[in-house]
This record gives sequence, C-alpha cells and structure tokens, in this order.
Amino acid sequence: MSTVQIDRLLDTVVKTGGSDLHLTVGRQPTIRLHGGLRNLQTKVLESEDMVSLMKAITPERNQQELQEEGGTDFGFAYGDAARFRVSVFRQRGDIAIVLRQIPTKLLTFDQIGLPEICKDLIRRPRGLFLVTGPTGSGKTTSLATMIDYVNTYLDRHIVTMEDPIEYYHVHKKSIVNQREVGNDVPSFAEALRRALRQDPDVILVGEMRDLETIEAAVRAAETGHLVFGTLHTTGASKTIDRLVDAFPVSQQNQIRVQLSTALLAILSQVLLGRIDTKGMVAGYEFLVITPAIANLIRDNKSYRIDSAIQTGKRYGMQLLDDHLWSLYTRGMVGAEEMIDKCKNQADVRIKVHQSGGVIGRPEMDGPDEEPQAGDDADD
Repeated sequence: MSTVQIDRLLDTVVKTGGSDLHLTVGRQPTIRLHGGLRNLQTKVLESEDMVSLMKAITPERNQQELQEEGGTDFGFAYGDAARFRVSVFRQRGDIAIVLRQIPTKLLTFDQIGLPEICKDLIRRPRGLFLVTGPTGSGKTTSLATMIDYVNTYLDRHIVTMEDPIEYYHVHKKSIVNQREVGNDVPSFAEALRRALRQDPDVILVGEMRDLETIEAAVRAAETGHLVFGTLHTTGASKTIDRLVDAFPVSQQNQIRVQLSTALLAILSQVLLGRIDTKGMVAGYEFLVITPAIANLIRDNKSYRIDSAIQTGKRYGMQLLDDHLWSLYTRGMVGAEEMIDKCKNQADVRIKVHQSGGVIGRPEMDGPDEEPQAGDDADD
C-alpha cells in the first residue's frame, strides 16, 4: 500500500495556488481551487492514512485536545513556502482534516481593492472599525492589510488577539504584539481585559463572538483606542442589529448610544470567483459613520441605513449589491455568482433581465484537469 505524504500534498496546494486541502476517509485528497473542489490524482484515503497524516502535522497538545474534545485547530508553517490554518476533527469515528493556506505575503490596499477612505479612517486615534462577512470572505486579509498600513506609516503599539494567528507582522514603524487565543491567552475577553494595561494604540480583536468581548471592544474604542473587530454578518445594518441584539433588552438603548459614538466604519465583504481571469475578487459594502448615521443608530432606525449609504457616496460609501453589479458589468464575475452573493436577490435578478443578461451557471471544468499530487504543473 503506497502511503500518502503530507509534504507532497502541501506542495501541490502551494504550487497550484489552492486555498484549502480537504482530507477525509473514502475520498482522494481534494483541493479547493478558485472556489471549486478538485480531486488530486492519488489513492483514496483510508483510516490508517488519516491517522498518520494527522500525526505528521498535529502538535502533542492538539492531539490531546482531539482525543478529549473531538476536534482541534492550530496554525503551522510549512517551511518558508506557506503557513496553514488546520482543523482536525472526528467524523463517523474517523479523522478528517481541513488545511487552509494562509498567504504569507501581505497585500496592499490597491491589490485587494479596499476603499481609499480606509487609510484616513485608520489614522484616527480612537473608534471601532468592523470588518464583517461570511467565513472565507477575506476578512483576515483585509485586516492584515490595514494593520500593515498602520505598522508601516504610523508609530503605534498594536496588540492583536487572534485564533489562530494567521499573518505574521514584523515590527516596522510600530510595535506589533500578536497573542494567540488558546496558546498565549485563554480567551478573547481575557486578552482584551489585559490589553488595556499594555499601553496599546491599536487593538485587533479576531472575533467578537460573545457579549463580554463586544462590551470590552466598545469600551476600548470609547476610551481612546483604535479597535478593529470582525463579525460573521453580511451588510452594515445587519451588523449593527447583531451587536445590539447580543445585549439584554434593558441595555440595548445604552449600547446604541455607545455604538453611535464609538463606531468609525463597517466594511462588509464577500469573495466571488472571477470569470475574466482565474482567481477571486472581493465585493464590498462600506459604511462610514457620519453624524446623520450616528443618529439612525441611536434612534433604532438601522433599517434606514441602506438608503443612507446610497446617498453617502461622497464619503466613499457603497452598498454591496451596487459593488457586485459594477463587477458584473465590467465582466469580472458571472450573473449567477453575483446573485448567490448579493443581499437582495430578487431585485438583482430583475436588473440582470432588464439589461439583457442571461442567468445560467457555467459548468465546472470536468475531471480532465485534476491536478496530480506533487505535480509541478501550475494551474
């Protein structure tokens, strides 16, 4: 029986530019390439293969956690070639592994198409800047770009709390201390509590997932720190509703008032497969908190925020569906992909039909282009 070597699989992911590697019993190793899944031309994985693949990359501490909890996450460096975020978990009594490739190269604002006004906003000494979107929508990359901009041009003490650390930042003009939840500190809430005693100027909260963390992040923004945070919401107004809804009803008016003064901006993003070139492109919704929008938040009128974004173009604001439409009309994404990722599907469908467009999903490329594991062929 030929054994499957993790090194050859990881080489293939790096060389083809795949975003993820999926390993599970009863299937060939599979990579996610430009959004689609592609089997690698190797043997179908068996239980023993999965155990040896897991042992080859999983630290002792995480093997222990896998035993006790049925799952574990960690990051690891594959030489100088790449870093991976790994999730190992049990399913049907066997082991499955998903490895997400973390680009090691920090990108610039231009390369990822972030709105220019972000540069002005992240020079502010205080406030809450939220980056939201579904899992795998590039939030981490956008935040890494913004942190790198601060690090390059401003002298700040930046403290990040991440689970796990993905992009590594070297000290440039700023000092960057990165704390890994579960390794350096037990929880986001604890890391935030400690951070305020560490003389930070900029704080990055990898995930605002509970009431305690949200409260601490808002308080840090109010007391004179620039705080970056992420949530798994789509769209700016939904994000505000999610934050408010995390609080008991008796505190909701209070948090609305706090958000109206603490929030700087909400960048909401999705990733789409491109049709003009291979690869992905980000679609953005961008809300800048102006005095008028602060009033809407305070008065519990978040349902009016979308129309406020439309009239706020001069501040660099844009609605997600408007940005997706511009990507579509420039021939960068297909109609089906745009409709899948937009907020108001019915409206966008009508718009496509009125403009003479056709909605049809392009068939995925057939199995004839399956990459070989360890191949040098660049896809």
